[in-house]
Amino acid sequence: MRIALVDPSRAVQRAMTSLIAQGGHDVLAFGEGKKALDCINADASVSALITSVQLPDVSGLELCSAARKLAGKRRPLVIIVMSSTEDFSLAVKALDKGADDFIHKPPFAEELQARLRAADRMTSMQRELIKYATIDFLTGLLNRRAFFEDASEACRTADANKLLSTILFDIDYFKSINDTYGHQVGDIVLANISAAAKIAASGIVGRLGGEEFCILEHGDRATAVQRAEVLRHTVKRVKIPKCNSLNITCSFGVAEWEPGDTIDRLLRRADIAMYEAKRTGRDRVVAMDDFALTDHHAKWQGTIRGAQRGSL
Repeated sequence: MRIALVDPSRAVQRAMTSLIAQGGHDVLAFGEGKKALDCINADASVSALITSVQLPDVSGLELCSAARKLAGKRRPLVIIVMSSTEDFSLAVKALDKGADDFIHKPPFAEELQARLRAADRMTSMQRELIKYATIDFLTGLLNRRAFFEDASEACRTADANKLLSTILFDIDYFKSINDTYGHQVGDIVLANISAAAKIAASGIVGRLGGEEFCILEHGDRATAVQRAEVLRHTVKRVKIPKCNSLNITCSFGVAEWEPGDTIDRLLRRADIAMYEAKRTGRDRVVAMDDFALTDHHAKWQGTIRGAQRGSL
């Protein structure tokens, strides 16, 4: 594990670093809580925080709370508070503030190593649980729930005058691919398209369900259209072993964030643009506002509203 250690005493830092390193761990030592928090924010590989209660800038308990908030639901982080006092209420407060463990300072070497082994097991389990909760097992992309969580955060930055565009796309005639070649081949197609999307995109990529995918990019509509065109041509070059007659194409809808938008409104416009791409021939990139809206577009239920798939 990579561990951030916080204590105002350099002597304690050296002694603790020596003890922790005996277990094969990488230690980053700090004398102030703010510096440790900045390190945790900048270095995603830090998976444990060991902090004293008394610090010169913030209290160890405040650091616990801030670090736990920073880690959120997507990052494994074990927090251990250490104190030289025997105050039981302090341990209770530390646990309530987000700590996972409380140890006496200076700790016994054997006890510290055992607690670090437990912390290593905990972060490993957390990492697996986060993976299962956020990643689509077949494609390796964000699943629908995780995508919308990240998309909502991206929309908040868009409200701060940062450009944001979305690319919504799905595989043309995917039901026919499954019916003709079998679901195993269909799964291979999904995996290949997902790999291509991850390479083409610089932003958030998710599988919304079935054969529908979405990319959120920080940039204007023209940039998103360009990326979609690159991906469209990449998809057409995908070849599936033993299925030489299978030609894969996707239809793409692009929309740009507008002031006061929500993620639902943004994706709804991209969904309508994707519908237009399918309606006018498939294997196309269509941007919202590049075509005249009709009653057909208004009635389109589409990806976001969960209509039945396969007809297009």
